[in-house]
Amino acid sequence: MQKITVNGQVISPEAIQFDLERLIRFHAEHGMPQEQIRAQLPELQQQAVEQAIGERLLLDESRKLDFPIAEQEIDEEVERITAQLGGQEAFERALAARKTSLATFREQLKTGKRMEKLVAKITENTPAPTEVEIAQHFRDHKQEYTKSEEALASHILITPDGTEQLSKDEAREKISSIRQKIICEGADFSDMAEKHSACPSAEQGGSLGWFGRGAMVPEFDKAVFSMQDGEISDIIETQFGYHIIKKLGHKDAAEPQFDEVREQIRDFLLHERRGERLSAYVEELKAKADIVRE
Repeated sequence: MQKITVNGQVISPEAIQFDLERLIRFHAEHGMPQEQIRAQLPELQQQAVEQAIGERLLLDESRKLDFPIAEQEIDEEVERITAQLGGQEAFERALAARKTSLATFREQLKTGKRMEKLVAKITENTPAPTEVEIAQHFRDHKQEYTKSEEALASHILITPDGTEQLSKDEAREKISSIRQKIICEGADFSDMAEKHSACPSAEQGGSLGWFGRGAMVPEFDKAVFSMQDGEISDIIETQFGYHIIKKLGHKDAAEPQFDEVREQIRDFLLHERRGERLSAYVEELKAKADIVRE
């Protein structure tokens, strides 16, 4: 991977990957089909690199400007995060897992707040898109807002050479036994997923939620979109191992209605305009920075 330094500071691959995942998530949430996201992945990766560089420059700039952050702001943020995690004990466990003290975490929150204040200052008074602009965007990009065919499903995954160090034959035998218990003995699919599945979704009883056609690997995708609601699949082999799938729901593709996506488009256009202002500011910082790409 390309090594990048900004004013002598290395941009970590993790920072670039974080920005890439955020870009993918943003475009998916704003109607871009998975196939189009995959096709644009090289461009998104480069965009993530530039964003990571920009974030480093903005971080340094926010430190120079030293926006005042009240301790009460940090107290409120810590309280919000603690409640979100499920209480004080869970919060302390999370700090321990990150090997971070409360004092260090509070400083990290202050850094984030300074960044927020800098971005707010740069993008303040950005004009909102007009109704005419929103309607024109809808007409020009209607296909991008088409609701794709979706499935609601759960699965159980058994992986060869996983934590149990199973051979392929043993893994297939295990998932076959699990399927037999569900089909013939009435075992609960969610309970079996929670007990046996090697996928992180085991914590949700194997639930994968709603997903569009093309979001999963081809073998899994082909199986789930050929199933009926309530059906349990045969054993499906993918690069991850052996699966059984329970299909819980299905939504057909649907033409978008303007009223349904109006606010989504408004948010997208406003985000785009703020991004343009932020990009112009970052370009000014880049012109003065020492950026090395190796």
